[in-house]
Amino acid sequence: MKKIIYTDLAPSPIGPYNQAVLVENAGQKTLYTSGQIAIDPTTGDLKIDDLKEETHLVMAHLKSLLGQVNMDFDNVIKSSIFLSDMSNFNVINEVYGSYFNEATAPARETVEVANLPKYVNVEISIIAMSF
Repeated sequence: MKKIIYTDLAPSPIGPYNQAVLVENAGQKTLYTSGQIAIDPTTGDLKIDDLKEETHLVMAHLKSLLGQVNMDFDNVIKSSIFLSDMSNFNVINEVYGSYFNEATAPARETVEVANLPKYVNVEISIIAMSF
């Protein structure tokens, strides 16, 4: 069964997609999130002037989506990080890493791309499963 997940604590989609999709099969739940960027969900303003603040906001959006299905960062099995500039990797990685236990952190790729939506510095998506 496919269920669309939405929260007011993350930005509304700006295109033909949803914030997240939950798939349930034989009691197993898997959450797939769309890439999250640093848009303040209450004002719609971009928050990209401070890289740490930007990354924390992206992670807050992901945390909110996880919470909608009674999951947390311990449930994350895969993440994808997209950077507009790989020289920002260390700062973003430090913030991202603070949300996970390093010993049980998810699989991940981090790639530099030419442009991101609204020219943000970072976009992150995750896949999480209930255990």
